[in-house]
Amino acid sequence: MRLNVILEPSDEGGYTVYVPSLPGCISEGDDIEDALTNIQEAIELYLECDPIPHEDGLVVRELVI
Repeated sequence: MRLNVILEPSDEGGYTVYVPSLPGCISEGDDIEDALTNIQEAIELYLECDPIPHEDGLVVRELVI
């Protein structure tokens, strides 16, 4: 799976990072590398709990049986 992330410099220093295709999936870090590590963990936790939204209104969820 490939997801785009947006990194924005924070006024307090560091970066805020979010995933536009995963509403509410936001993290931060002291530098870009830290922010990317933290958002990867946030994405994993997000996907454990929420279905993956798609532009066409479908919801895709991977099931492991």
